[in-house]
Formats: sequence, structure tokens, C-alpha cells
Amino acid sequence: MSRSKKLFTSESVTEGHPDKMCDQISDAILDQIIAQDPIARVACEALVHTGVVHIAGQISTACYVDIPKITRETIAEIGYTRAKFGFDAQTCGILLSIDEQSPDIAMGVNKSYETKTGNISDEEVETLGAGDQGMMFGYACTETPELMPLPITIAHDLSIMLAAVRKNKDINYLRPDGKTQVTVEYDSENNPVRIENVVISTQHKPEIPLDLIRKDLIRNVIKRIIPDEYLDNKTKIFINPTGRFVRGGPLADTGLTGRKIIVDTYGGMARHGGGCFSGKDPTKVDRSGSYATRYVAKNIVAAGLADRCEVSIAYAIGVSRPVSIGVNTFGTGKFSDLTIVKLIDDIFDLRPGAIIRDMKLRRPIYKQVACYGHFGRPGLDLPWEKLNKVNEIRRELNLPLIDEDEELTLDNDD
Repeated sequence: MSRSKKLFTSESVTEGHPDKMCDQISDAILDQIIAQDPIARVACEALVHTGVVHIAGQISTACYVDIPKITRETIAEIGYTRAKFGFDAQTCGILLSIDEQSPDIAMGVNKSYETKTGNISDEEVETLGAGDQGMMFGYACTETPELMPLPITIAHDLSIMLAAVRKNKDINYLRPDGKTQVTVEYDSENNPVRIENVVISTQHKPEIPLDLIRKDLIRNVIKRIIPDEYLDNKTKIFINPTGRFVRGGPLADTGLTGRKIIVDTYGGMARHGGGCFSGKDPTKVDRSGSYATRYVAKNIVAAGLADRCEVSIAYAIGVSRPVSIGVNTFGTGKFSDLTIVKLIDDIFDLRPGAIIRDMKLRRPIYKQVACYGHFGRPGLDLPWEKLNKVNEIRRELNLPLIDEDEELTLDNDD
């Protein structure tokens, strides 16, 4: 490999990957609970291994949900319906270790620091304190119509197609577990110019030869997803590089909620605060704060203030207002990063209660993003992907407004 090339790699995994199974189980349980009890407190994690699912966490709710039933239905939807696949939704063991939310945490979430000290500007929103301390990062760039980095976008699209050709039996020998990886070459201006290599590893029936798997995946997955202009005769394609992938899923590897946080976000293109999303109700700022920073970053890029933008916020547990807000436009900003920070503080309400209110996050919308990324996702009506602050941003900076039709064209989620 030439050392003059600037390369960046991102990976994705299919819904049958053990870690992603756990994310989907956790968010399926969350969705079922908040559909009945929108103010429930949920922190639910799953662990899967050979024939067993262990579900643990803290749940405070007034409703009842059948957690074992939800778990089995989720595993069956993924495709683990026979022991020969490595897991069977109907016969696996399910262990529960569920408690209520710690009262020490609840006292800060139920009544924020600002409420206790009398510094209340909006009682309904200010009452809710952040569910934890921590820092969250959001990112957007002009590499794709969704304002996402190209490597993670293509990696997710390959994983989605890999699952689709399995489920619709275009390739009838595939099994649920799988991973993809894409390396993109960038020019000196940080524009993507070509794909250096593609990796797909997929579980399959034991009798299928590697040359057939390679031929079918190139034709039915890679060629369907990757535009021809990104592929050339130097692009390397690796299909099941070990030569065999029969033993997969929880039979081959333990799965755990929250171990694919880079897959869930920007594929490593932006920094990450370390907290996962799945299984957490929106009072947990790991989730709602990360959605808010994506929303802010995307609107800033769509408004033309920068070609790349990373927004960071941090919270103290029990305190509603962020303790810090930061911006990095990587030298692409049309205004200073400090100017954009002030603009964010003026336009966006980043208190957890306000984020929950404005995005209507107390709804069962989470299982749909538990696999293939929480950001971008054309076709899903995700509130944190909306571009409804673009003209407010431009108006604040005395920039010409974007007409409604043009703004809707930018928003690929409608």
C-alpha cells in the first residue's frame, strides 16, 4: 500500500451478530415498556451465549411486559430459529435479573439541581435532571446526502443488503451472523475519491464452497450497493477471508448490549463519549444527548456553516443544563467555532427535558435503530435527523434563507 494514500475504514455488523442481537433485545423491551408507560425508567442490558439469554438492569414502571416473549420474538425476527444456526429462539434459556432504578439516581433525575436551588426558567423542562454525567458527541459532513461519513454509510448499506438477500432467499445458504468493512481513499481536500477495499464475512451453510459465496456476494450485495465510480481494478474485495464461517452467532461468540458503539454512530470518524444507547430510556443523556448533538451538527452543516462539524456536550448527573458545549469544524467553518458555539447556545435547548419534549422521545421508536446505525437512515422518520433549524441558524447570522423546497431536498428523511 502506498503511504501517500489517505485511507479511512469503518465497519458494520448484521442484525445476527451477537452484540447486535443484544442491542435489539434491549431496545425491543424498552419500546414495549414506553409504549404503555412513557415516563418509565429503563436501563436494560442483555447477554447471549450458547443457548442462553441473560437480561439484567434497572426498570421502574407501572406497566407489565412479558420480557421472555419479547426476547424470543426479537431473536426469531433476526433469524435464529433453529439450533443448527447456532441459536433457537423457542428453546433458548432466558434468565432475568431486574431491579428498580437506584433511588440515588432517581432523586437527581426527578428533581434537577436547578429546581432544588430555585433557578427555574421553565418548570416542566427544568425539573428533569440529566440521568448521568458524561460527554456526548454528534457529527455531520457533506460526504453523503444524509450528511454522514461515506465509509460507515456504505458499510451499513452492505450489511442491510446482506441481511435482505438472506431473508428474501436471493442467496438461500446464508445464516444470520455477518460483518462488513469498507476502506475509503480521500484526496488532499478530504473528499472521498475511491474505495480501497471491501470486506464481507458472512455465516453460511457448511457445504457451500467459498468461490460460490464470493461470486454471489459480489453480484448480489457489493454491485447492488457500491456505485461504480468508487470501484476500480485496484479495489480489493475480501469475502470470508478465513475461508469458512459456519459457526456463528452466540454459539461462536458472546454478545452483549452496548459493545458496538462505533458501529452505532459514525464509524470512528468522530469522537465518542463511551456510553451506549440501546436499552436506555431518554432521560439517560448517553442516548438523548447524543441524538441532540447529531441534530445540532446536521443542521449546522446543512445551513452551510461548515463542511464537517463535530458538536460536543457534557452533563453532570442531576443537573439539567450542559456543563460544556464545544464545536470543531476541522478548518472547514465559514465562521469561527466560538461563534457557532454561541449560536448553539442561543438556538438549541439542550436540557434533557427539552430534548425529550422537542423530539418526542417518549415513544417506541428505538428498536428500528438498534441495528445499522442510529444516524442517517433514510426512510426512517427520526426526529434527530430533521433539518428544521436551518433557516433559524441562517437568520441568526444574517445569511440568505433557503427556500422550503431546497431545504426539503436537503432533508433525506422525508
